[in-house]
Amino acid sequence: MLTREDVVKVVGPVDEIVIADLIATQATLKELSEAWAWANSDEALINRGRSLPSGRVAQLVEVLAGRDEDEETKG
Repeated sequence: MLTREDVVKVVGPVDEIVIADLIATQATLKELSEAWAWANSDEALINRGRSLPSGRVAQLVEVLAGRDEDEETKG
């Protein structure tokens, strides 16, 4: 299961709520890394023939996408 340190290592400094939401998915570090890749370069992964994320990876992508939307609203 993810720890706060795992999240910060992969995602970088983020809001504590985002960290809590990511940890609440009960995902693994590998799943978070995959979700981070999808959230940041989905076209590249699709072009490589990767299947769209599902399960916990999809949940993580959703949380990460919400984080990006919040940053755009603040900026």
